[in-house]
Parts: sequence; structure tokens; C-alpha cells
Amino acid sequence: MSRSKSAAPGKSAAERKLLFDQLQQIAQGLGETLAPFCEVVLHDLTDPKQAIVAIHNNLSGRKVGQPATELGLARIADPDYAQVISNYANSFADGRQAKSTSIGIKGADGSYVAALCLNVDLTLFQGLQSAIGQFVSVDAQNGPRESLSPVGADAIRAHIDQFAARRATTPRALNTEDRRALLRELRDAGCMQVRRSSDIIAAHLGVSRATVYADAR
Repeated sequence: MSRSKSAAPGKSAAERKLLFDQLQQIAQGLGETLAPFCEVVLHDLTDPKQAIVAIHNNLSGRKVGQPATELGLARIADPDYAQVISNYANSFADGRQAKSTSIGIKGADGSYVAALCLNVDLTLFQGLQSAIGQFVSVDAQNGPRESLSPVGADAIRAHIDQFAARRATTPRALNTEDRRALLRELRDAGCMQVRRSSDIIAAHLGVSRATVYADAR
């Protein structure tokens, strides 16, 4: 009996070491994959005063051996605390906005023993979002009315769409016989006289121009 009791703590320590070794690998892999925009931090919640055991892509300026955050302390106090909290608003010490996700890791007894946290620096992405928004903006009210499509292109596409709809399918799903029937209709409607009509038809059907020529024979 005494031998069994003395073995238990050793087994528990070995299991804990194995768990943290695996979590260290996960943290390293995430850090390397998400660099340089995402900080990945591994917390040991069994030692809240020195909770941080690993930090990758250090964006917060924290160091290994620093204490647990408020979220870590909340998990230590309450085993029923949410295990995954994703995409919540956060900020670094210098005021940079961040988006964070925290994943709690429980031990065999159901209490929290670790936490894996991801903190994304939103500064660059917000700048990109602003630049892209400016780049894609258009003046729809004051600009001239102009189309870059060849004259008649819309009519050809509309005719193809109507033809496919009558067969309860899509233009790109038309088989060879259907395409041949379509091209006869387009020829009768005068659509083949439109400049670059073969290119327009091929693009809308998702086939090559050579296929259009072959089907039109």
C-alpha cells in the first residue's frame, strides 16, 4: 500500500511533464505558422505566479516566468469557466488593438492545468483594410456611364442564360448537343455577327474558343 501511494505523485508529475511537452510543440508549431502577426503563449495554471512557460512571436513584451492573466486566474478559480473563448477584443500594453483566443486545458480531475492563448496584432490588418477600402471605392453617382464589354456581349450572355434555364441547367453544364443547339439559336439571332462573339461565348460556357468553332460547324 505504501509503495502504491509513493508511486502516485511520480506518475502525476510524469503525466504533467508529458502534457506540457506536447503543448510546447503545439505552441511552437502555431507560432511558426502564424508568425509574425500572432503571439502564442503557453500558461501553466498550476503555478499562477510563474504561469508563462513559453511565448512565441512576442508582441506583448511579456517574459517566461511572468504571472497568469485575469483570464487564467478565473479558470483556476472555476473549473466550469468556458474552455474556449475565441476572437475577443484585447489590447497590448502600448495600446495596439488585438484579437485574442484562449483555450483552457484540463487535467484528469477536471480542473484547469494550462492555457494556450493566441493574440493577433490587428494594426497591420486595419491598415490594409483601410487601403483596400480606398482602392476599391468607386464614384457611382458622378462618374460617366460606360461599359468595357463589347457591344452585344450582354445580349449574348443573356441568350445563353435563357437557353440553359429552359433546360434546367447552367451554361457551363451544357453538353455537346446542347451547345450545338445553342449556337444555332445564336446564329439565327444574329449574335454571331458581334465582334469577338466566339470569345464571349467560350468564356460564358467555360470552354475553349476551338470548342465553340467545332460546335458551330
